[in-house]
Amino acid sequence: MRKRTLEFHPNFQHRLSQRGGWVFALVILACLIPPGVQASGIADFLSLFQTITHTLQGPIGGALGEIQKINTAINNFRQQIVWPLILINRTRSFISATRASYTGHMFQIESIKNNSATLAVPMQLESLFRSAQAGTITQIPPIYMQVYQPVSQADLAQPLQRNLMDIDDAMAMDSLKTAMISDQNTQGMLTLADSIEQQAMTAAPGSAPMVTAQARVADLETQAQLAKMLAAQLRQEATKLAHQNAVLKQSSIATENLRNHIQQVLAHP
Repeated sequence: MRKRTLEFHPNFQHRLSQRGGWVFALVILACLIPPGVQASGIADFLSLFQTITHTLQGPIGGALGEIQKINTAINNFRQQIVWPLILINRTRSFISATRASYTGHMFQIESIKNNSATLAVPMQLESLFRSAQAGTITQIPPIYMQVYQPVSQADLAQPLQRNLMDIDDAMAMDSLKTAMISDQNTQGMLTLADSIEQQAMTAAPGSAPMVTAQARVADLETQAQLAKMLAAQLRQEATKLAHQNAVLKQSSIATENLRNHIQQVLAHP
């Protein structure tokens, strides 16, 4: 009996969901009412259901119809004025066509290898600072010293010359390390730019400000990296000027010493 009741329950709900389901419910309720009460209560039930039906079809149905009209008008305003679907689809098609036209060329440009060293150790150094891997920065000093030689010993060069050698090596390695970090950040920016382009092709209407904000952040990061590279270049130029000035000072000292020696020779009887 319980099994038949469970089977009857979903069938009953399905019939209620169909048009005219309330008639079926009315029949069931009438069957469940005791025989003595059916004659006197059936008219009241019919009147109650008729009242409910008229209420749903009348005031409530009219209000629901007005709400549906308002929702339709709002959706049309959004799709035609605020976020016009035609323009959005055109933009998506333009982005997709643009990516298809230049992605292959950009990939070919990025894959070009312009390494020029031919000997073993210089090739190793060049490959290292072109790797765009900041984690390998610590490998630069030993290979750099093999290519450009370490600072001369104290008995082979004057203190000023050794200082110039040391600072020039330091600035050169600093620029190489900065370039490696910049190359790695550039790869990250390219990956982010590709992600933003893909989001622009599939972005939902109204989400453009979020994509734009992400692009703005990426642009600020790029500007910050460019400023860092410019600072490294300025340091390099400043070091060159300081080196040239130090050479002039050394020449001046040498000239002064030569003049003193000449005067001593001339003053000797």
